[in-house]
Amino acid sequence: MLRPSPAPAPALRSVLTALGSPTAVSETRTPALRAAQGPLSPELPLPVHVLGVAGAPGPAGGPPHTRLAGWRFLIRNGDRAIAAADTRPTPDGWSFSHFFEGPYVAATERALIQAEALLTPYQPRLLSVPQLYMLTLWLHADPDADGHTAVPGAADLLVPLSPAPPGIAADRPYRVADLLPVLSLRLAPPPLLGSAAPA
Repeated sequence: MLRPSPAPAPALRSVLTALGSPTAVSETRTPALRAAQGPLSPELPLPVHVLGVAGAPGPAGGPPHTRLAGWRFLIRNGDRAIAAADTRPTPDGWSFSHFFEGPYVAATERALIQAEALLTPYQPRLLSVPQLYMLTLWLHADPDADGHTAVPGAADLLVPLSPAPPGIAADRPYRVADLLPVLSLRLAPPPLLGSAAPA
């Protein structure tokens, strides 16, 4: 069961403005948007948090540091999402960033449908790991949070979206305690030449 956090009104307005501008859609060169017949509607807003190298959990398994990087809307045409729109924070609030399409759009929609069947209520978010070219659906266990909370909790679930990095199964939920240590190892800087290898 999902309880999405409402997107900031300026973020939604910026996407609606971009959808209403043929120039904005044309400049993105997204074939699905240009070929769409009928109305396009931004739905399922998801806060996008980014986990960077500096935010990788340490050896003691401490919580990672993430930052809210934007809000993503799935752009629906008829009964399916055909693209997505990203917004970004600015000093004046939120502004439209770009449209895009590709495998993560369908994977996000699929993961949301699967998560809707869970009995526990979750707040859906996205957690991006740019260094691994990885995106996960972050199911936050506090459905009443404001969407800006930047630390995955022990009761949260992470669902890697397809395509996932080698060795990480896509489209299945992981407990934070199970997946974050794997990401930590992959994000850790390589040892310096001449330094002792870890035992």
